[in-house]
Amino acid sequence: MNLLHKQLLILWLILNISPVACENEEEAPVDKSMVSQSVNITPELIEEIKKQIPRAVVVPHNIKVGSYFSFMDSMVSRADNMVDYRLTEYLLVHANPWIIDTLRSFDYYERKRRGEFVYDQRELLILRQGDTLWLPGKNKALALENRLKCTVIDVNIPEFKLRIMVNDTAIYTLPVRVGRHEIKYLKTAGREVDLRTPVGEGKVVRVERDPWFVNPVSGKHYTRTRRDDGLYTLMPPIPWLEPMINGVCQGALIHPTTNPMTLGKAYSNGCVGMAEGDAWIVYYYAPLGTKVRFRYDLEIPDEQGGFIHLEDIYSLEEKGEI
Repeated sequence: MNLLHKQLLILWLILNISPVACENEEEAPVDKSMVSQSVNITPELIEEIKKQIPRAVVVPHNIKVGSYFSFMDSMVSRADNMVDYRLTEYLLVHANPWIIDTLRSFDYYERKRRGEFVYDQRELLILRQGDTLWLPGKNKALALENRLKCTVIDVNIPEFKLRIMVNDTAIYTLPVRVGRHEIKYLKTAGREVDLRTPVGEGKVVRVERDPWFVNPVSGKHYTRTRRDDGLYTLMPPIPWLEPMINGVCQGALIHPTTNPMTLGKAYSNGCVGMAEGDAWIVYYYAPLGTKVRFRYDLEIPDEQGGFIHLEDIYSLEEKGEI
């Protein structure tokens, strides 16, 4: 145990801070005078260490995916009183990254590989009674918040790749599908629409945690989807993101697809689609205001230090538009 950890532990005892917030739990008496003699505790040191002391809450009962967001909202509201900064769902989950790993594991095809058929992901357990959720100390929370502010969602359209960039470093590179090179009448728009994913820059202006599924061609609402294996399931309860590109909301959402065989193709009605598990990662790295970049770079570096020339899927190079 290093000196900082010893100081944290001693201060923890001095302040009678319990590592887990449990109801009706009796705390053992602490001889604070004895503890304080073992290290030089100053008011400044106390304030500095308090910023680094994590707190925690215990999940009171099993939480299914269907009630996950309502539980997280209530948890953030309650736990916000336990910290001296503004707690958000994003900070809470990044302080407990196993939550993202669990959500990713609910991907239909991941479960299928394990021999499990999941018709309704809302019935899966995401949090169990007794699970501990750690609240980051103030310093950690500020670091996480700054990291999110430095995040860019970068999509290179002809490469069919979405990258989560933090300070110009790709921490995730995910396969996606993009819009088709086609003009088509969409009933939801009431007109013919260019289905190509737009090129430009902007930011996330809407996060839809409970999306309503509508076929843009027919305008009909639907709740089920046909998977690549031919089986039907309910639509997965995974958030969608809407970016504003070049100052306009063009309907090019960022969302999961239930048909990963279409990844790596110009297939959609303009949206950027990705695997279900990957969509959870993007959601937790892209709160409102996150910068989004949809680019069209045909020359990309290869592993040997050279370059690869990608297919001009929208004929922009051919038309001299890039």
